Amino acid sequence: MSPAPAESPTRPSAAAFLAGLLASFRSVFALVLIGTYVGVGALAHDFGFSLFWVMLSTVLVWAGPAQVIMISALGAGAPLFEVALAVFLSAVRFLPMVVALLPLLRGPHTRLRDLLVPAHFTAASMWVESFRLLPKLPQDERIPFCNGLAIGFMLWGHVGSVIGFYLAASLPTLLTAVLLFLTPMSFLLSTAQSSVTLVNRLALAFGLVVSPVLTYLQVGLDLMWTGLIAGSAAYAVHRLRGARR
Repeated sequence: MSPAPAESPTRPSAAAFLAGLLASFRSVFALVLIGTYVGVGALAHDFGFSLFWVMLSTVLVWAGPAQVIMISALGAGAPLFEVALAVFLSAVRFLPMVVALLPLLRGPHTRLRDLLVPAHFTAASMWVESFRLLPKLPQDERIPFCNGLAIGFMLWGHVGSVIGFYLAASLPTLLTAVLLFLTPMSFLLSTAQSSVTLVNRLALAFGLVVSPVLTYLQVGLDLMWTGLIAGSAAYAVHRLRGARR
């Protein structure tokens, strides 16, 4: 009897990628991203950018707030260096997300190049859903699943961009602003729901107090400082509680 043919090594990766893609279709963030990118598409239309340009910027930047900064700055005629610097500083807030996500993805045989795509695609929606779904998966399926999840979310962003671009003339300015606010609010609610330990809840609570204060004082990089201050304070309380036991 001849031996059974070996299973194709690409099949598990393809199946995991497809599972991630389907997971993005079932996620509430699909609706959030459509709403957010309706606002992005409408804003780009108002500043005279083409639909192709908007969709390409989504692939390259993949951050709604950073795209709003870029579109508004370029539309106002700001120098390219200043626009690039503003987008870069806006993206700094994703660095802690990437650092927190990589241990979930990295295995003993993971290559650095395998982490580049999920690192680029890390955004609020993908980050929250990855922490919810990845721990249930085998290690070798996590990276393709994560890539499928992120690309699925990006597809929903493109759908929203197309809708917003062609409905720009009929969308009130206030509605466009509200749609752009969907992503941070959904991220806040999802983070609150996922905070099951005391230290996570304390970090979230401290952040909600510190962030408005820093914003009112017009402190630069207020999101980064909020994370550092609130996270450090929560960790200090956690260590003090542990020392008293």
